[in-house]
Amino acid sequence: MEMTGLFSVLLVILICFVIFCCWCMIWDSNRFVVQKYYLQTEKLEEEVRFLFLSDLHNKEYGPGNVRLLEEIQKQNPDFILIGGDMMNAKPGASFEKTVSFLKVLSSKYKVYYALGNHEYRARIYPETYGTLYNDFRSALKDTGIRFLDNEHVQIGEKKIWITGLTIDKYYYKRFVKRKMKPGYLESVLGEKSGDQYQILLAHNPDYFRDYAQWKPDLVLSGHVHGGVIKLPFLGGVVAPSLRPFPHYDGGLFEEYGCKMILSRGLGMHTIPVRLFNPGELILVELLPTSE
Repeated sequence: MEMTGLFSVLLVILICFVIFCCWCMIWDSNRFVVQKYYLQTEKLEEEVRFLFLSDLHNKEYGPGNVRLLEEIQKQNPDFILIGGDMMNAKPGASFEKTVSFLKVLSSKYKVYYALGNHEYRARIYPETYGTLYNDFRSALKDTGIRFLDNEHVQIGEKKIWITGLTIDKYYYKRFVKRKMKPGYLESVLGEKSGDQYQILLAHNPDYFRDYAQWKPDLVLSGHVHGGVIKLPFLGGVVAPSLRPFPHYDGGLFEEYGCKMILSRGLGMHTIPVRLFNPGELILVELLPTSE
């Protein structure tokens, strides 16, 4: 009887835990938080405030993404940076929700958009995805969004240089991380800017150490979705490459004097759930050293 009673108690606890996890999964898969970072630099003379969005994957937070737009307006950014994977690379996939959201966004703010692996894949495999990428770009043609495909742009007179990196499909291999070839970044990006504050939009965080040796001041990445499930002490459980417990899953990292802010993303794709790992809208404030 005692063993039967113990088994019943454990079974009830297990059922309650499963119900709790299912509730958290539904909750976390449909909410986002604002994660704020404050970074000091002696390269700027005035405060700069921007938002970083990544990995929306055509998700909506309320009709027309109203909840996300309201939060963006509340944060009052100087400009917006996008780290890729806002749409989904699937044959015949729809991107109208994302395009509608981006049109509203770009009507209010200056937007700079670097490609993720989904935009890149849709572009290089037309035999699989048809005109998906071209249709996506055409739909955003008159929005004023500046796409940065291994390109640089200066932000007005703010002494900020934005670079959007698009790495080859070779570096998106599943299960293993391939070593980045020496001189690869210089071959696609050239040399970094001089005394300006250099931000590198680089979708895949696996190569942060390589990015850091190119010597940007700040790297902004996404792609990993926070590891889908976030466990205490262990962090994210699985990366899109299907490697378990990725070292870079979300947060602030530093290598060779360079910082990387890794967003946990706003949407989902291959594994369409989140657990203890809500979406993230990233706010960055760059502060002059004097402040």
